[in-house]
Amino acid sequence: MTQTSKTQPRLTVWNEYRHELDNPRVSAHYPQGIHTVIADGLRGHGFAEVRTATLDEPEHGLSNAVLDGTDVLLWWGHKAHAEVSDEVAARVVARVLGGMGLIVLHSGHFSKPFRTLMGTGCDLKWREAGEKERLWVINPAHPIAQGVGEHITLEHEEMYGEHFDIPAPDELVFVSWFAGGEVFRSGCTFTRGSGKIFYFRPGHETYPTYHNPEIRRVIANAAHWAVPTASAPRSFGHRPAPLEAVLESR
Repeated sequence: MTQTSKTQPRLTVWNEYRHELDNPRVSAHYPQGIHTVIADGLRGHGFAEVRTATLDEPEHGLSNAVLDGTDVLLWWGHKAHAEVSDEVAARVVARVLGGMGLIVLHSGHFSKPFRTLMGTGCDLKWREAGEKERLWVINPAHPIAQGVGEHITLEHEEMYGEHFDIPAPDELVFVSWFAGGEVFRSGCTFTRGSGKIFYFRPGHETYPTYHNPEIRRVIANAAHWAVPTASAPRSFGHRPAPLEAVLESR
């Protein structure tokens, strides 16, 4: 899976799409689903090829054909992680290792693909009190932070607090401070195989976070950053023919 500057990135926004159907507080902000708002934000930033997929579709909307046509997958999940089939989760992991970009949003830290790719429990502290979150940009030169000021302030969000049980990120782009005093590594990049991964913390379902223009900008920046690029081939296994003549010892 290789992208060039001449090709429009193909994005798929995945959402379990459960809270919006049974919680009026969520449907008030996302009447057509969180996935549609995220997709609209991406289209507003110039992405022309954006599709959506949800948990209750066949194969969770992530068939081989869909993933073959996806350069970057964006994932939002919360209460239905266990309902994602192991087969589909493994399919996503394999695509990431092969070069597909992955953007994991909010409670997606507990998703099967992310936990597999991290190799840790990905647990954290949390509190839902509608408190202020300030996301500080600590890597202003990073492409994901372009167009963002020193910080992004969200007046109401769910708190996530350290310790966040993830491996040390390749790059740390954002750190969050919450009104209750906690801090959190809220914008982290990783490389797994040939694929680039960005975890971005904000996005609790009962708050209108994905309508926020600055949050939309970060997600769009991340989608551009995560697009696959040409890389050296990954080769494994037995190599019977050496590149140079080898004098075998007996």
